[in-house]
Amino acid sequence: MKRLLNVGGSSKSIPLPPEYTGFEHVLLDIDPQGAPDILLDGRQLGELAAAQFDAIYCSHNLEHYFRHDVPKVLGGFFHVLKPGGFAQILVPDLTELMRQVVQGKIDLEGTLYVSPAVGPIAPIDVIYGFGRQIEASGVDFFAHKTGFSNQSLARAVERAGFAPNFSRVADLQIILIAFKGTPDPDNLRLFGIT
Repeated sequence: MKRLLNVGGSSKSIPLPPEYTGFEHVLLDIDPQGAPDILLDGRQLGELAAAQFDAIYCSHNLEHYFRHDVPKVLGGFFHVLKPGGFAQILVPDLTELMRQVVQGKIDLEGTLYVSPAVGPIAPIDVIYGFGRQIEASGVDFFAHKTGFSNQSLARAVERAGFAPNFSRVADLQIILIAFKGTPDPDNLRLFGIT
């Protein structure tokens, strides 16, 4: 069975994308509230045994690290992945955010969109983290500390040793898939990459 490391996924109750059906789901998180399998800061991934996971799923977590810590986190991804494995990384698309704010003349505290789960989301929430959650929890690690364009995220994963990588932008987010070495053909098929 293939092993998936879900980095910063909060809780196993949050559904994974269908591509991960059949993977063993290992949750890594800094917050003990979600009962992670591995209670660890993502900057410490290099302390784990090398080459033990087939895939990493990191959805809206990488922006929670300072810019200078991103290489350490991505280097940790590379360290724990098996050759041919991949990391799927989702982050807010700050380029698209800026375009929508300027074109729509949206105030930083105005409504950018309405989430069915949590209600109105403002541009400032996308930039700095969801303000109501940070305020209610009192936990600073929910704050965003860096941001990405499609190009800056691609450069960051390449500097960490990943190649090739494939990305697309949709719904104010960047979805990037980065491979460690030559991609496993089965992993390419998971995402319809030819």
